[in-house]
Amino acid sequence: MKTVQLKKTKNTDWEYISEKVSLKEPLVLVFGNRYLLEDEKIYDEVKGLFDDGHIVFGSTSGDITSKYVDDESVTITAIEFEKSTYVIKTANVLNDDSNKKSFVTGENLIKQFSSEGLKHVFIVSEGSFINGSQLARGMNAATDNELLITGALCGDAARFEKTIASYNEQPKKGEIVAIGLYGETLDVSFSINGGWTPFGPERIVTKSDANILYELDDLPALDLYKKYLGDKSKELPGAALLYPLKVKSTNDKQSIVRTILNIDEEKNSMILAGDILEGSRVQLMMTNVDSIVNASEKAASDALKLRKTDPELAILVSCIGRKLVLDQRVEEEVEEVLEVVGKDTTICGLYSYGEIAPFRNETNCQLHNQTMTITLISE
Repeated sequence: MKTVQLKKTKNTDWEYISEKVSLKEPLVLVFGNRYLLEDEKIYDEVKGLFDDGHIVFGSTSGDITSKYVDDESVTITAIEFEKSTYVIKTANVLNDDSNKKSFVTGENLIKQFSSEGLKHVFIVSEGSFINGSQLARGMNAATDNELLITGALCGDAARFEKTIASYNEQPKKGEIVAIGLYGETLDVSFSINGGWTPFGPERIVTKSDANILYELDDLPALDLYKKYLGDKSKELPGAALLYPLKVKSTNDKQSIVRTILNIDEEKNSMILAGDILEGSRVQLMMTNVDSIVNASEKAASDALKLRKTDPELAILVSCIGRKLVLDQRVEEEVEEVLEVVGKDTTICGLYSYGEIAPFRNETNCQLHNQTMTITLISE
């Protein structure tokens, strides 16, 4: 495997942040600031750098390399697979009018791949319109829960205005890109960790609809949430990124962390990043910088233990809520990962609106929030 990385900002042109080497038909991952990806020249610029490349765009709440975490830039990571192959498929959630459009879109997207020799699928999904829980369930349904799928919902800093993604075209709304990796010697491992601690009483979800939470213990959910936040409730919905919910449904063995993306004052409800079922038990969660950094180190260590070979590429997907907590110390969680996987490993990734991966020791993917999700790849 060969890799090359470049970076640009609003005021600078493309600069190599790695050794410049020639690549043949590379997979080109382009992660960055949504405003910069909306530049009408962005696709032609990247195509000019990698004429035979297969180019995948995704907007972020910050792009990640071993050298930088930056939310005012665009980063290219170009990868030449020397022993493996890849296939890219796309879908657009805005094109499906069914009531279960996120599920159907996910299921149909994965069904496009030939299953013979398929080792892993990495997802770069828009994060504005998608129901990430249903997307994951649809993808699992297409594979009978037997295919490793990891990935991200794209971000838009902390603005939550819109996200964009694409494959071999100008980035656009609603797009979901799936990268399928094939190869006998391909070694892919993953792990996730959060570092968030529950606090306060456990409540029962007594009224919800998909990803909208209306009532806890038969009381308006938003009123209860504001009560616990106190003065910080004046900063909603932004403050909600710092106080997500731990959700344990009657159907699931493990708890999921759910970010609150927005609030509806009129309906006294909260809009979450993924589904929340009636009957689920929820608690508020909080964290600190050290807990988040330690969780990233743990995720990297766990992913490394599952490997037969040294990783050549690490794709990191962390959550916008973690970035807000880390603030000026945001690079520390990436430094911890680098310390574990080694400086010969190319690191790329993004801060997202949701992380897609299974729980440890499972194969069916889930939508997570507030986690560090690490995918390690080698040939």
